Amino acid sequence: MKELKMEHALQVEILKELLGQVEEGRNIDAGVQFRMPTTDYFCPDMAAKELDAFFRNHPQLIGLSGDLPEPGSYLTMDDFGIPILATRDKSGQFHAFLNACRHRSVKVANEPRGKKNVFMCPFHSWSYANTGNLLNIPDEDHFGAIDKSCHGLIELPTVEWNGMLWVHPNVDGELDIDALMGDKLAAELSMQDVSHYQFVGEKTIEMNLNWKFANDTFGETYHFGKLHKDTLGRLFHGNNLHLEEFGRHHRFVTANLGIQGLHELPEEDWRIHYGTFVLYHLFPNIQYLVDPHTATLIRIYPDEKKPGRSITRISFYYTEDMIQAADAEKDAGVEVDDVYDHEGRQGKTGGVETSMEVFSSTVEQEDYAMGEMQQRAAESGMLKEIVFGRNEPALHHFHRNYREALNMPPLERVE
Repeated sequence: MKELKMEHALQVEILKELLGQVEEGRNIDAGVQFRMPTTDYFCPDMAAKELDAFFRNHPQLIGLSGDLPEPGSYLTMDDFGIPILATRDKSGQFHAFLNACRHRSVKVANEPRGKKNVFMCPFHSWSYANTGNLLNIPDEDHFGAIDKSCHGLIELPTVEWNGMLWVHPNVDGELDIDALMGDKLAAELSMQDVSHYQFVGEKTIEMNLNWKFANDTFGETYHFGKLHKDTLGRLFHGNNLHLEEFGRHHRFVTANLGIQGLHELPEEDWRIHYGTFVLYHLFPNIQYLVDPHTATLIRIYPDEKKPGRSITRISFYYTEDMIQAADAEKDAGVEVDDVYDHEGRQGKTGGVETSMEVFSSTVEQEDYAMGEMQQRAAESGMLKEIVFGRNEPALHHFHRNYREALNMPPLERVE
């Protein structure tokens, strides 16, 4: 069986801690509670600062290598206020450009993804290679001479690293993955190369909650047995957590209902994906779940016109083995209620439809529905603050770093 690549001693350490929490009825304890002002979730001035600091001038993880599976592949996006065209040229090189013709700024590609070697502006038919080079200007004798070598698409800094596609939205921006990730997290993610995972589908959720409320729902398991009692509560214990911080990023691990099955195995056979799910928060807006067969990339963006609204893009990626297994089950007419067997290990796949249903039934219809209620209460002006508990340290971590990055006062401790 394939395994999630992480140092085995670390896997055992995490599993033992979570087993102890589940069996002893305890949880992670940060030893402190914090007050959070609700203005952070709706203030227009703050929203403008966030957009500039975290989205227009901060490296962005736009997808995995499977989003550009072959030469000629491309994808477009406009999620952080800057239209992006990402391509893979004939040599396999990943590029990202400002999706704007150098003539009159019209987008040269409008479909979300596809395969194309030449992009033609719909306004005046200027054409560009997927390397960004300007190829042709119609009626150039009428338009006037122009140096094509100086008028290609504006290229942005990019890095394709361990199956991840990173772009800096500022042409002069710095994109140093080692500095961004830090040595320890970079080493761990380097062991989990997802470059061979294939894109299999996506889901978008647009709802009336600030992007930080959306982000917060991935920061604690306190609610699993309450809000998700008929969904994720059937799969996960809830109210348990192993958390490790990596600068502004963190790893979040929680136990599924099969974790006690590890007692039947010798420690050398323990694998973290047998009894948990592993989620990485990549500051500021990424939640990234990975296991030996699948990866899920959750990108959360603010609506630049409305602080109380956000857009969540969820992309699903499978290994070839997983795709074949899902296809075989579909051909056999298998219906799958969940994605774990009785021991909590990955069982029937159910295909990407099952993955999408999980996000519809839990994130969209439960978590984000709560977020919309939170948003309305915050915007009323009557609820001045919320409280993060001792069992919610991932939320402490995110909001501490968020405020520090914007040179804001720290969260106030509850005494």
